[in-house]
Amino acid sequence: MKYLDEYRDPAAARKLLAEIRRCANRPWTLMEVCGGQTHGLLRHGIEAELQGTVELIHGPGCPVCVTPLEAIDFAQQLAMRDDTILASFGDMLRVPGSRDSLLQTKAKGGRVKIVYSPLDAVELAKRNPDSQVVFFAVGFETTAPATAIAVQKAKCDHVDNFSLLVAHVRVQPAMEALACSPGDGVQAFLAAGHVCTVMGYASYEPFVKQFRLPVVVTGFEPLDLLDGILACVRQLEAGEARIENQYARSVRREGNVAAQELVNSVYEICDRRWRGFGEIELGGLQLRKNFHEFDALKRFKDVSQLPIVESSECRSADILSGRIKPPECPAFSHACTPESPLGAPMVSSEGACAAYYRYRNLQNNSPSGSPQKRG
Repeated sequence: MKYLDEYRDPAAARKLLAEIRRCANRPWTLMEVCGGQTHGLLRHGIEAELQGTVELIHGPGCPVCVTPLEAIDFAQQLAMRDDTILASFGDMLRVPGSRDSLLQTKAKGGRVKIVYSPLDAVELAKRNPDSQVVFFAVGFETTAPATAIAVQKAKCDHVDNFSLLVAHVRVQPAMEALACSPGDGVQAFLAAGHVCTVMGYASYEPFVKQFRLPVVVTGFEPLDLLDGILACVRQLEAGEARIENQYARSVRREGNVAAQELVNSVYEICDRRWRGFGEIELGGLQLRKNFHEFDALKRFKDVSQLPIVESSECRSADILSGRIKPPECPAFSHACTPESPLGAPMVSSEGACAAYYRYRNLQNNSPSGSPQKRG
């Protein structure tokens, strides 16, 4: 409780809100690139409180949401094979592919297993020596160390029936793509605290110099978010652009060096397709050559790529790139709900659509999708 008392203090939050309003002499536009932050901003009413002072745009902060359709379709095809078990975290099961979700694939007889860690998938392979076990490796740099450990463990223990379907993505290249996009309107970024815990923030130093955009590392609790917003506003008002760490209790400039070395020993940086963005240069990770025997794409070369079918109603691409907010999508809360989703942002635990749907009592139904300030 001490942690929550310290970072969810209503009196301290009111002071920070007042200071943000005092400092902002004009409206500013900030983007957070972390789904946990998106949910925090809506759950605690921060976006609503800052209406007219700070416009908060929700970027591609959900790795499940940006996983490309072809990866989900491939995973479903693997699950339908008699000789293969597809292992995944639970938050991937309801994400729509071109035709079905993994949950629907399971209902049709596909072999889909929920695991709680990549090492659980390795153990699943050991218990099922007559089946191929494929773990769907999704996530930002935060989850890559765990999947790297799993691959190392499989190699050490000679678990030949284990492999990874790698869909890991890297956050900063997506931010660079957004910064280069004409007319995106973003004037500062709130950087993802959990990613920076692993990767540090030194790489953002050339980013802020190149794009002249402030970047503030922040956490997920109300005071973390408000501290980060205030730091951005102060820089913008002063005409400055630098990297600032407002999450010092968890993030160091160099990050977690041991975790980085672990990831670098198993993975190498590659170009990667992002749902809603297309291919992003250096936007992902792939297994190094000495771990290619654990690459599901190479192991299952006989699986043909099905034609990708995008929903004509879902505007998740525009939502993930911050061009619109969820309520601006005509399907939001009507044709698209958590029970019947059209796109990943409505079902992922870090999706922006799921956040707006869950906390929509704090929002209004204005055409812009932006909340009004509460009285």
